[in-house]
Amino acid sequence: QVQLAESGGGLVQAGGSQILACAASGDTYTDYGMGWFRQAPGKEREFVAAISWSAGPTYYADSVKDRFTISRDNAKNTMYLHMNNLELEDTGVYLCAAGHRSKWLAGFAEKYPYWGEGTQVTVSS
Repeated sequence: QVQLAESGGGLVQAGGSQILACAASGDTYTDYGMGWFRQAPGKEREFVAAISWSAGPTYYADSVKDRFTISRDNAKNTMYLHMNNLELEDTGVYLCAAGHRSKWLAGFAEKYPYWGEGTQVTVSS
């Protein structure tokens, strides 16, 4: 099993930047693909970005491509989401998730059995 804890959320102005972190503990970190999802009030959870267990291939939703960067430090068991040029529509609870490499599919929430509690990101005008 994997335990996940997000940090770094808060209030930011549109056009600004923010960095989220997701610290993992428990099972072998490098056995897991990792992802960021977000959920806005009244909306379904949506995929944001994902990164493979080797920190190699990365995947992004079209809405955040060229603005967000996902990365991971396997020595620190931590994943990051660098968010630039934030827009009002980026507001939501950001959740990190982990899926074992044997079953992981980057953009599919059902392939991530382990989730953090989330961190709120609020973008203001």
